[in-house]
Amino acid sequence: MKLFSSIRVAALALSSILTSGFAGAADIKVLTAGAFKPVVLAVAAEFERSSGHKLIIDNDTAGGLQRRISAGETFDVAVLTPAAVKDLIDKGKIAAGTASDLARTAVGVAVKDGETRPDIATVAGFKAALLAARKVAYIDPAAGGSSGIYFAKLLETMGIAEEIKAKAVLVPGGLVAQRLVTGEADLAIHQISEILAVPGARLVGPLPAEIQNYTTYTGGLGAASPQPEGARALLAFLRSEAAMRVLTAKGMAAAGQ
Repeated sequence: MKLFSSIRVAALALSSILTSGFAGAADIKVLTAGAFKPVVLAVAAEFERSSGHKLIIDNDTAGGLQRRISAGETFDVAVLTPAAVKDLIDKGKIAAGTASDLARTAVGVAVKDGETRPDIATVAGFKAALLAARKVAYIDPAAGGSSGIYFAKLLETMGIAEEIKAKAVLVPGGLVAQRLVTGEADLAIHQISEILAVPGARLVGPLPAEIQNYTTYTGGLGAASPQPEGARALLAFLRSEAAMRVLTAKGMAAAGQ
């Protein structure tokens, strides 16, 4: 009887420790620009295990999130471009002093797995690949995606905007390289981290250095966050060594590298 009593007391004590450890557990709403979503998804389970919090993850283009937050959508953590974060701090939507650069990614070119990869090592080669493609998929600039906005301007600079516009597959958001798998396009231009997230798509490589564009992703806490402590814990976790390893695997680098 004494043995069973001791076991019961120990079990109750362990239950108490676990409950008290997660006493502040809460749902943490994360709004993330598309290219950073694979990172958040990859670290979610480890963060949830270590903190007791649960992540509610929603994504959109950086421009789309900026509009939603400006319109009053509540959240705990947002990951967007630095310019969008600054704008939202100025509007009182992201808490001042909480912005933190987390990662950066480059723009890349992809084809369907198994297809011939064009030579894009030079600007001339990249231009030739675009002109030779049947259909070119990229984020619709009107949707507010950073890679789509940059690519549209790049086409103007290269003097082939009209030619590519005639065969463009404009994607409102999400994973552009999926259009390769479905056969809607034979060339895709998107953030490398998002290309790598699509089974059946093959990364040809980054844009040539002379025309490359890096997008930095910055995290910040919602000024009206109902769970500020959990939000701070997540931001700290996204700067941890564990998160840095995930960044590398997902085709990104720590901000500043």
